[in-house]
Amino acid sequence: MKKAENIIVGISIGDLNGIGSEVVLKTFEDSRMLELCTPVIFANVKILSFVKKTFESTSILHGIDHLNQILPGKINVLNVWKESVDLKFGVNDDAIGKYAIDSFVAATNALKEDLIDILVTAPINKYNIQSDNFKFPGHTDYLNKELEGNALMFMVHDNLRVGLLTDHVPVNEIAKHLTPALMIQKIETIKNSLIQDFGIRRPKIAVLGFNPHSGDNGVIGKEELEIMKPTIKSIYEKGTMVFGPFPADGFFGSNQYESYDAVVAVYHDQGLIPFKTLSFGRGVNFTAGLSKIRTSPDHGTAFDIAGKGIADYNSFKEAVYLGLDIYNSRIQHQEISQNPMKIREKQLEKNNR
Repeated sequence: MKKAENIIVGISIGDLNGIGSEVVLKTFEDSRMLELCTPVIFANVKILSFVKKTFESTSILHGIDHLNQILPGKINVLNVWKESVDLKFGVNDDAIGKYAIDSFVAATNALKEDLIDILVTAPINKYNIQSDNFKFPGHTDYLNKELEGNALMFMVHDNLRVGLLTDHVPVNEIAKHLTPALMIQKIETIKNSLIQDFGIRRPKIAVLGFNPHSGDNGVIGKEELEIMKPTIKSIYEKGTMVFGPFPADGFFGSNQYESYDAVVAVYHDQGLIPFKTLSFGRGVNFTAGLSKIRTSPDHGTAFDIAGKGIADYNSFKEAVYLGLDIYNSRIQHQEISQNPMKIREKQLEKNNR
């Protein structure tokens, strides 16, 4: 297993006119973070030096031109581009969107080639990143194309975990996407992630209903009766501890979610509104179901406060922490899967000391 400081955390810089660069630098001002991992920011050392000066950051940056120049114990900045960039904090700028994607694509390629161990993405603006070369709603969709597996948006804060059946889908189209095949795939992804990424041996999963009051036995919609209940029953009978569908309106307010290892929401706001209410800016967006690890903070570019030096960096720091936890959990899961008897012998030996 790698020593902590040799775990390479790649960071895509996001929209430079937003708060991404500020929260990244604030996160690594604490030198203890460099004992947990070695960060590599995919951007340009000159522009980050400007940002550092703007926010009077104490971070010491180490500019590099190739990933084989990474130094442990340093905040490495890979020069993805050479030219100067004109920043205007808080402004939605297509040119800045291009740099956000250049950073993200370069970091993704490094992740695919095992040159970095974890990818943490700073926020992008979904509008200004669109181009002839990049036509994706966001990070998750691109990663789903580039990496092995089936991507799932999994929001995590301590023991609260919310996965989505559909993510960036217009509300008036959600019902068309709600199928048994989708439910089976997403619930299986969540189950596997809980086992390998969070070390939960036999997870319990709750599924929220689609309609108000979970359809009230067909009075307010039939998706629960015709699609959700039969599918959940089928999945349960095959050995997965999945329950529901539960009425969504009181599920979180009554703390019912605390009885489950994960909650499956049918659509974006059904899951993210209660999640963000409960996580208080410390939540993390984890892309589960892929062969590689990617996390991000649970907020956007926050143009309204960009450049003011007041951005809260806790969600970004939690994204780094979670990425490291999942990295170590996957290694342990792999060791157990490959040689369970050896792990069991070690446990017995430890208990008998």
